[in-house]
Amino acid sequence: MSQVFGFSGGDDFCTGGSVYANPKDANIFLSLGRSVDFYYPLPKRSRISVSFDLDGDWFEQKQKTSIEALPDECLFEILRRLPAGQARSACANVSKRWLMLLSSISNSEICSNSNEKELSDKEGDDLEFGDGGFLSRSLEGKKASDVRLAAIAVGTSHRGGLGKLSIRGSNSDRGVTNLGLKAVARGCPSLKAFSLWNVSTVSDEGLIEVAEGCQKLEKLNLCKCSAISDKALIEVAKKCPNLTELSIESCPQIGNEGLQAVGKLCANLRSVSIKDCTGVGDQGIAGLLTSASVVLRKVKLESLALSDLSLAVIGHYGFSVTDLVLNCLPNVNEKGFWVMANGRALQKLTSLTIGSCRGITDAAIVAIGKGCPNVRNFRLSKCAFLSDNGLVSLTKAAPSIESLQLEECHRFTQFGFFGILFNCGAKLKVLNVVSCYGIKDLNLALPAGSPCSITSLSIRDCPGFGNANLAVLGRLCPRLKHVELSGLAGITDAGFLPLLESSEAGLVKVNLSGCLNLTDIVVISLANSHGWTLEVLNLDGCRNITDASLKAIAVNCPLLSDLDVSKCAITDAGVAALARGKQLNLEILSLSCCSSVSEKSLPALRKLGNSLTGLNIQHCSAISGRAVGMLVEHLWRCDILC
Repeated sequence: MSQVFGFSGGDDFCTGGSVYANPKDANIFLSLGRSVDFYYPLPKRSRISVSFDLDGDWFEQKQKTSIEALPDECLFEILRRLPAGQARSACANVSKRWLMLLSSISNSEICSNSNEKELSDKEGDDLEFGDGGFLSRSLEGKKASDVRLAAIAVGTSHRGGLGKLSIRGSNSDRGVTNLGLKAVARGCPSLKAFSLWNVSTVSDEGLIEVAEGCQKLEKLNLCKCSAISDKALIEVAKKCPNLTELSIESCPQIGNEGLQAVGKLCANLRSVSIKDCTGVGDQGIAGLLTSASVVLRKVKLESLALSDLSLAVIGHYGFSVTDLVLNCLPNVNEKGFWVMANGRALQKLTSLTIGSCRGITDAAIVAIGKGCPNVRNFRLSKCAFLSDNGLVSLTKAAPSIESLQLEECHRFTQFGFFGILFNCGAKLKVLNVVSCYGIKDLNLALPAGSPCSITSLSIRDCPGFGNANLAVLGRLCPRLKHVELSGLAGITDAGFLPLLESSEAGLVKVNLSGCLNLTDIVVISLANSHGWTLEVLNLDGCRNITDASLKAIAVNCPLLSDLDVSKCAITDAGVAALARGKQLNLEILSLSCCSSVSEKSLPALRKLGNSLTGLNIQHCSAISGRAVGMLVEHLWRCDILC
C-alpha cells in the first residue's frame, strides 16, 4: 500500500492499531478537554462520498442502498409508526407501493401517542363535513379506482375516516376491486352509509371486508353488483347490527337466504327496497317481515317474481309499515291485494304506491281503501283494469286520503274525475292526473254540489282535457292555490278565465307550460286578480305570450319569485319592463330560447341581478358570448345557464 500512495518515512511509522496498549488510556487525554495543550490533527475529509471496493485491479462503485430495498413487512412496521395526519398523507405520495401499504394499516395497528393525536386534530380542522356531521365522498366513472379509494382512506383515517361513501361505475382500465374496498375497511371504521352502483369487479370478498372493518354501517345500497351474493349479505347481517336501511337492485346472486339473515340479525332495520333481483321470492320477503326483531317502516318491492303469498305476509305482519311501494309484480292477482287489505295489519300505513300490477281491480282497490283506513297519500300508475267505479268507491271508503295521483290509468275518464271531486272527503287536498288518455272534453250536466276541499290540482299531458272540463272544474274547486295545467293544447283563454274568476283563495303557484293557445289576456287577468298572492309562474312554451304579459307582471306581482317565459314571444322591451318593476324581487328568471332578447337587455338584466339567484339565457342567439361573459362577471352571485 505504501508503494501505491508513494509514502516515505522513518521506520517508526505505525502501520495500524492503537498507540496505547490499553485503549482506555486514551480517555485520560480526552477527558481533560481544553486544559491540555495537545495537538491531534483531524483526518482529512474524503472527496469521494460513495463506497468503493478496493479489491481487484480497478475501483468498482457499489450500488446505493435504498429504503425501497426493504421488504413489505419491514416497511409496514416503519409506516405504522408515522404520526397521523399530514405525515402519513405525505408518505402516501411517495409511490403507489407506499400508498397501498399505508391503506392496509388499520387504526388499531397505528403506533401513536396523545401528542400526535392532538396534532392530527389541529391538521384536520379545515376538513368539510356533510350534513350528518361526517365526511362524504362520491366517486363516479373514471374517478372510481383502487388508488383513489386508498388515498381517501389514508387521507381521512386520522379523522375517523369517511362517514358516507358512494361509488358509481368504475374505471374500465383500473377500476374498483376488492383491494380498494379493503383499504376503505381499514381506514374508515366509522363508515355509516355505503353505496355501490354498477361495479361488477367487486365480489363477496370486498363487501365482507367492509362488513368486518365498518361495523357501524347503517345504510347499504347495492345496485347492479353481479358478483355479490348471499354470502356477503349474510356477513353484513352478522357484523353490522346497526343497519337501518337496505337497498338492493339488479343483484342476481342475492336471494332469499341473504334476506332471511338480515331479517333475523338486523333488529334496527327500518327501510328495505328490493328491485329486479331474480333470486328473491316469497321466502325472502317472509323472512324479512315475520322476524320478531325487525320493525320495518318502509317497504319497496319492484319487478320481482312474487306471488299472492308475499302480499298476504305484508297484510298480516306489517304492523309498523307506514310507507309501502308495490311496482311491477306481474304474478300478484286480485286475491293477493284483497288478502293484504283484509289482514288488518296495515293500520299505520300512511303512504301507498301501486303501479303496473294487473291485480289492481275495482274490487281490490275498494278492499284496500277499507283495510288501510289511515292512508293519506295514494298513488296509482299503469293500472289497466282500474275504472271510474273503483276510484270513486275508493274516495268514499278511504276518507283519510289527502293526496291522490293517477298516472296512465286509461280507463279513468272525465266521469271518474268529477266523481272524485263530488265524493272526496274534506281531507283531500291534492289531486294529480298524468297521461290519462280516457278523459274527454264533454259538456256534462252535473248536479249541484258543495265545493270540494282541493287546494292543489295538477293535470298533465291529458290531451282530451279542454275548456268544457275547466268550466266545471272552476265551480267545484274555489279553494285552489296551486294549479298545473301543462301540455294541454286544447285549453284556450275562454276556458281558463272562468277558473281564475272562481278562485277565492288566491293562486300562489301556476304552471301553464305547453298550453300553446293561451294568450296575454290570461296572464294579464291572472296578474290583476291574483298578483298579490302569486309566487311562481311557468309559461314555458306559451308561444302567444308577449311583452304585454311582462308589463302586467311587473306592476301587479310583488311576491313573484320564480318566472319562466322560455320559448315565449318576449323581446328586450319586456325584459326592460320587468326591470322597471319597483316592487318586483325576482329570484329565478328563465328566458331560454327567446330569440328576440338581445344584448340590449344587459342593463335590465344587471338591474334584475340585484335579487336574482338563477338566470337561464340558454339558446338566446341574439346574445353574444362576449356579452354573456360580461354578464357573468357582473352577476357573480347568480347562477347563469348560458
